[in-house]
This record gives sequence, C-alpha cells and structure tokens, in this order.
Amino acid sequence: MVSSTNESPVPGGDIPRQELINDAVIRLAGNSQDGIQTIGGFLARLAGRSDQDVITYMTIPSTISGGPSIFQVRIGTGEVLSAGDQADFLVAFYQHSYEAHIGSLREGGVLIYDTDHVKPNLDDKRFVNFGVAITGLTIEAMGGAAKDKGKNMFTLGLLARMFSLQVDKLRALVTERFGGKDEGILRSALVAFDAGFAYPADSALKRYFKFAEAETPNARPQVTMDGNQAIAYALVAAGVRYGAAYPITPWTSIMEILRAELPKYGGIFVQAEDELAASSLAIGAAYAGHLAVTGSSGPGISLKQEMLGWAVMAEIPLIVINIQRGGPSTGLPTNVEQSDLMQAIYGSHGDAPRVVLAPRNVEDCFHTALEACRIAREYSVPVVILSDQSLATRIEAFDEPDLDAVFVPPSLDLRPRSADFKPYALDRITQHAPPGTRFEGTYPTVSGLEHDEAGHPTANPAMHMKMTAKRREKLKKLAATLERPEIFGEQEGDTLLVGWGSTWGPIREAVRRGRAEGMKIGQVHIRHIHPLPPELERIFSRFRQIFVVEMNDEGLYGFGQLASLLRARYALPNIRSITKTDGLTFKVREILEGVRRLGGDAVSTFSLYPDL
Repeated sequence: MVSSTNESPVPGGDIPRQELINDAVIRLAGNSQDGIQTIGGFLARLAGRSDQDVITYMTIPSTISGGPSIFQVRIGTGEVLSAGDQADFLVAFYQHSYEAHIGSLREGGVLIYDTDHVKPNLDDKRFVNFGVAITGLTIEAMGGAAKDKGKNMFTLGLLARMFSLQVDKLRALVTERFGGKDEGILRSALVAFDAGFAYPADSALKRYFKFAEAETPNARPQVTMDGNQAIAYALVAAGVRYGAAYPITPWTSIMEILRAELPKYGGIFVQAEDELAASSLAIGAAYAGHLAVTGSSGPGISLKQEMLGWAVMAEIPLIVINIQRGGPSTGLPTNVEQSDLMQAIYGSHGDAPRVVLAPRNVEDCFHTALEACRIAREYSVPVVILSDQSLATRIEAFDEPDLDAVFVPPSLDLRPRSADFKPYALDRITQHAPPGTRFEGTYPTVSGLEHDEAGHPTANPAMHMKMTAKRREKLKKLAATLERPEIFGEQEGDTLLVGWGSTWGPIREAVRRGRAEGMKIGQVHIRHIHPLPPELERIFSRFRQIFVVEMNDEGLYGFGQLASLLRARYALPNIRSITKTDGLTFKVREILEGVRRLGGDAVSTFSLYPDL
C-alpha cells in the first residue's frame, strides 16, 4: 500500500506537490506482446540500484500468440516480502485490462488508462482516474510506423515523471538493454521514453510521488535478478561445468543462461533430444567426475524419474532442478503450484532416497544452488532443487554475493586408488573414482543394478538390505548436520504457520499483520524438505495448532502434501492445512483468512476454493 509519510506544502498555483511514500504496488495490465514485462523489469532494476527493496509478480497466457497479461511491481523503502494484495496504481492498456483488474485497485488508488482503448466508469469515485492517450502519443512521437510498438517505453517515461525516478539511471538501463541491438531500436526506445517523461503527469495529478530514501543504505551493492537467473549463476559459481536438458516453461531460462555461460568457463550445455537422454547425459558427465545438472518442469520431470532412480542406485552426484508449475500433464504451464513435493521426494521406482531443497526467495535460490552442489559432492547423491514458477519469474534485489568466497573451482579427483579401494564401501559414504584414475588391482564398476562394495552386480538378499540401508543412512547423516529452523514471530503460543518454497514472504507478512492484531502467531519455514531438519517436533510442541500453508490440493484426506508428510512423520493431529490451487501466489489476506477460519475449529483444514 502507499504509505504517505510526508507531504510538502502546496506551493500554490499549479505547481504539483511532492508526496513521500515508503511502499507502492504498481500493476501493469495489457497483452503479453505489449512489453509490460519490460516496464516492470526496468522499474525493478532501478529499485535494486537505488537501495530499495522490490518484488515483482507476473502472469502470462500459456498460448504462444499474445493474450491478457499483467506485471506487478512492489517497491519499498525497507523490507518487501510479497508482491502485495492490492494495487496502489493500475495501468490499463485495454478495456479488458480495466475490467479484469479494476477490482484489484485499492480504494483511493490511481487508475492510469490509455484513452485510445479504455473507457472507465468515471462515476466511480473510489479511484483517481488519470487518462492519457498512450497509444496516440507514442505514435506521434515515433512516427506512424510505430503502431503498438513503443507504448511500453512511453509508459515507463510517464511513470518516471509520476514517481520522480532517477531518469539518468533509467536511461542507462534502457541503453544496457537495447544498446547491443540495432541502433535504431535504442533510438526509438529512448524517443518513446522521453515522450512519456515529457507528458505533464505530475501537473495533471497536481502531485508527484517520491520514494523515501533508505535510512541505512546497503553496504554492499545490490544485484537484481529473477530466481532462475540466481540458480543458474550459482551453479556456475559452484563449479558445475556440464548440463543437459530439454526446453520447457518455466525451466527454460536456466537452460538458456547455462548454454551461454558455461562455455565461457570451459563447460558445455547440451540440448538433448528428450528428457531421458538429457538425464543420461548429465549422469554420464557426473560419472566422469564433473558435477552436472539437468532440469525441467512438470511432465519433463516425470520423464526423468527413471534415470533419477538410476543415479540414486549408482550413487551419482547430480543436480536436478524442478521449476514447478500448475497441474499434472501440461496443466497450467505459466502458473504456479507446489504440487511436485511428493514426486521430488519419492518419484521413481523402488526405495530411491535423494535430497530435496526448496529456496524461499530469489536470493535463497542462489544459496540453495550452492548448497545443493556441496551436498551432491559430499554425499554422492542426487539433489533436487524444488523451485516454482513464481520464483522463476519474480525479480528481487539483494546484496551482491561475495563470489570470491563462494566460488568453487571445478576439479577432478584423480588421486591414485589402492588395491583395496571400494567405491561402495559399507563403512563410509560413497566416493567414486572417475575414469582416468590410476588403480592398483581391479577397476571398480558403477551400475544401476544392485551391487556389492566393489560395484559388481549381486542379487544377494543380505547385500541388497545393506546397500538399501547405506543409501538411506547417508541422508540421516546429512540431517544430523542441519540447523534447527528459526521461529519467526511468537516463540510459542496459539498458531504456528509452516511453509516451504516461495510462500515464505507472504507467510512472514501474515505473521507480522497477525501479531499487530494481537494474534499469538509464529512462522517456521522448511528449506530442507528431505531430509527434514532436526527439532521440528520440539518446535511444534510449543504451539496449540499448526497450519501448513502450501499451494497444492488438500487431497483425499484433507491435507496438502507437506502437511501429509509432517503428520506422517510426527503423528500430530494438530497439523492441518491451508491450501489453494488457483495458479496464483498466496495473498497475505488469504493466509490470515485461513487462520481465522480454522482458529475455532479443532479438526478442519482450509481450502480457499472448496466448492469449485
């Protein structure tokens, strides 16, 4: 919401007044080909370079040729945890944009609409209506050939004036974005931007807005990126030099970044003919001694399950990235859901234990990828990074990581092995010797068949039991090294909200609002999904009721996927669910509504759409 902390006195006449704000949610509504993501991206990156916090949110159609789309930017001076429940400013490019999203604008908010396409209800006095002939003025500035092109840059200039943004920095960002293309493209973009900035929006509104400066500027410079970029660059920093995959939304951008970046560091990324081949190629590279990555979304991850089981059996270190999207099959490819958790933990045949990590925000995408690489190497195990569409496309600003501290140079462990070397020794964690290693005695084998300590295939019942236990026990050893999760908010009391993945920010904001309303409420966020971190049971014992907030269905027995897992693990009937499956991220008010609805009930769970 906009929070005005100060208004300078009206100097008189038509001189616009300054309205100082700490927080603003700007929703841009148009079609996917209008470039509204570009506007939002520039605003987000400018915020990151201005010591302000930012979170973006977008929806795009799954069809290839256009369709309604939104891009929402929340900028704040201070911590921003969610994309915001309501918009303070709505930019509507079309009539359908206005009609579909006017309900998201808070009372008193500013509607900015293109008068060439939108006819709002001007009798509705709940909003400040501000019409601008965006399309016509853009064509006038750029020439008749512009048609619908450039109005995103015109709008960016308009917003720059309305919010008194740093124009030099914005122009620099535009130049960075378009400077590598045809010179005419950059020139047209800047012409449209300047035309928008020249429009006297501040005079028409009789005010302009200005974000308050951070009281304590960040000591380190900030970087601004989305979750997929954070994962990709972390993999490079962590020493991954080989990857193989097949494109699918919303995983593809990781693949594209790695395909461009890995060759710069002596690596390679292969677009395979299918998911099975991609997984097999990555496993081959890992067997050769190089930590490798494969990844996908939705049905692509399903196709990888067989080879994931092979990697578990052969104890191959491998990074598998799942950018979750909505529904089974092709489902909702451009929407968010957290419904692959059980698949990530158990998907495959046989007992196939693997590690599963879920980052909580964009910055954590970077650090989770680093940790995943470390665990894969140390425990010789596949590690699944369970991100989602929301994190993949969300832009956030965070302190620039200390790359010198986290960089892991890729290296092959070619130390000579003695005659008694056993890759699958029962008394220690598996460490393979890659091809090229000098051996004394028999060269060990690696196989997807059950094997003995040397890797030789065996059907011995006792050996199968021992090897099954070996693959299970190393995850227990990992669990013993994990830290107990922190409790945010009340350390004990009435309600504990438990979440995982991208719900972290909305849950934390819900806890803050709830405590402000007098609730005894706290939050625990589980980043290590499998194995679980220690002392969760002790934490749970401090609260009367535990609500697991997650974006998946309540299932046949009334509980979401993590809630089902926790109930099975701890046998606590006070663990219940707050779930939703509309393909959209949680709003803070939705979480609090779930808490209120369940507060006086000892058995029910809460689904936002139980009757649909």
